[in-house]
Amino acid sequence: MNRLVLLLILLPLAAHADTQADAALAAIRDLGAVNGQALACGQSEAAARAKALMLERAPRTFAYGDAFQSSTHAAFLAQTQQTPTTCPDAAELLQRLDGLAQRLAKLLPSPEEKAR
Repeated sequence: MNRLVLLLILLPLAAHADTQADAALAAIRDLGAVNGQALACGQSEAAARAKALMLERAPRTFAYGDAFQSSTHAAFLAQTQQTPTTCPDAAELLQRLDGLAQRLAKLLPSPEEKAR
């Protein structure tokens, strides 16, 4: 009986963790997309910021690394295959990165932020 009650209590927590992990992976994919576009458009400041956010926020796992890398690659190819090529300016890319930084801070807080 006690095990059943414990299972019923823990089940929603596990579902919440899966949902949060999916949201975090989606945010990392979005970060990779901005990175790929920045690289294709020669926006080195935005690309460096995207990479720094990835290193700062994402857990060092294959899933997160692959999500970032594959979305970077896809966005780079999509941007370079546009005819005519129209690139967003640096301010737009940096603004998108600001939004992603806030999103990632909520989804993947650093150990110091978790302690607060």
